[in-house]
Amino acid sequence: MNAIHRLFILLNSVKQFNQVKSLLIIATLSIILVSCKSSPDQSAAAPPPPVLPVSLVNESSETTFIEYPASIQGAVDIDVRPQVSGYLQSVLVDEGAYVSAGQTLFKINENPYREALNNAKASLHASEAAISNAQLEVDKLTPLVQNKVVSEFQLKTAKTAYKIAQANSEQAKASVASAQINLGYTSVKATVSGYIGRIPKKQGSLVSPTDQIPLTQLSDIHEVHVYFALAENDFNSFNANYPGKTPADRIKHLPAVELVLADNSIYPIKGKIDMIDGQFDKNTGAITLRASFPNTSGTLRSGNTGKLRLGLKHDDAILIPQSATVEMQDKVFVFALNKGNKVTKMPITIIGKSGNNYLVKDGVKSGDQIVLSGLDRLQEGQVITPEKSTDKAASLKLK
Repeated sequence: MNAIHRLFILLNSVKQFNQVKSLLIIATLSIILVSCKSSPDQSAAAPPPPVLPVSLVNESSETTFIEYPASIQGAVDIDVRPQVSGYLQSVLVDEGAYVSAGQTLFKINENPYREALNNAKASLHASEAAISNAQLEVDKLTPLVQNKVVSEFQLKTAKTAYKIAQANSEQAKASVASAQINLGYTSVKATVSGYIGRIPKKQGSLVSPTDQIPLTQLSDIHEVHVYFALAENDFNSFNANYPGKTPADRIKHLPAVELVLADNSIYPIKGKIDMIDGQFDKNTGAITLRASFPNTSGTLRSGNTGKLRLGLKHDDAILIPQSATVEMQDKVFVFALNKGNKVTKMPITIIGKSGNNYLVKDGVKSGDQIVLSGLDRLQEGQVITPEKSTDKAASLKLK
């Protein structure tokens, strides 16, 4: 009986083993079938290389511009001050008016100075009479000395008195001239043609040459001077980039400059740099340069501000659109296209800007191809399908 029971258990174990074996075989076949079925789907889902625009890098001549803050002054900016003291009798111009050289601007009460002139003239007349009297004395004593009636000492004394009278007369003439000058100073006149500034003192005010505040300011703006400063490094670059052995020689070869006004508009007439200061400012460490601009229309006024735009010409320059670059860790890169349409991230050195383009010193060279857009999706060594750019604005070749 035990033998039959053991046989039954063995047969049951074999049956269970066969069932497990069958399940394993079915599972294996299912995995194989699923794998065979999914392989074509995965192959079909692999994305193709992205199509991105590329362009050829070319060399050309290009001018870049650097802008410097600038202040504008008239060709002549002067303070109008009185040269004699007195009450301001009349103001003959209005603020902001244009005046011509020699035009009377202010009138100071002249009565004290006219009386001083009259007094000086009276002294002159008295000195002239004294000369005549001394001459008569000399004429009287001369024959008496010759006849030995009087001593020669008396004649010498008379001649000395005559010379003193002449000296007093010259002094009186100088006093008359000085009084006439002071009387003339009561009319304050414009020394140059230009525009009148503010007039802080009105009619009836007491004015003096020692006043801290001038009567007004006069600005000749037929031509304006635009002053700007270069730091020491910029000035060294300036000397290195522009031809000429001396600053004066270098100025002669500088191109015309532009003036950018406060509203970012461009002044229509170009100017010329005509002065470099003789020394650096100890406080700022900068050196001042001056450019002159014609101002026949009177658009510019003394005290205006703006920016002076200085151009620098680059031969064999390479321009790359800013949109074709990426910045990482203070460095700028482009994606260059290699053989097999693989891209490589290349660092570039930028030396300036021209519009929306970077001026590149090195990193790429003429004949290289770079990717123009879609850079955020690119990785080092990725394969792309290049699309030649037909947009003239995006072309890197300068006409």
